[in-house]
Amino acid sequence: MAELRFTKDHEWIRLDGDVATIGITDHAQNALGDVVFVDLPEPGREVTEGEACAVVESVKAASDVYAPVAGKVVETNAALVENPALINSAPTGEGWFFKIGGVEAATVDALMDEAAYAAFVDSLA
Repeated sequence: MAELRFTKDHEWIRLDGDVATIGITDHAQNALGDVVFVDLPEPGREVTEGEACAVVESVKAASDVYAPVAGKVVETNAALVENPALINSAPTGEGWFFKIGGVEAATVDALMDEAAYAAFVDSLA
């Protein structure tokens, strides 16, 4: 399995070839609480790095999910629409949000690795 990378907005990204899978981190889903709704981007949508392109709502709050890289949305996780709780139970697995195609590895490599993200989260406390 490819290594996860992380953003300061608490998204994770996993690159497989030139397709990046994106979701929110365990830290983010913990902060949100029980997720009750998700609004995903349309496949085919071009997104820019840092663009808000999905929304996740919980019993506590609604938050934007940002594209950690630029590219075209090639797939969304339809299972989340039916069962948004997957974001809480498997945030870095079955709870992924969307996939972006045409992603360069160097863009992903520039993001935080797991140790750097853990240090970042610790600095927020």
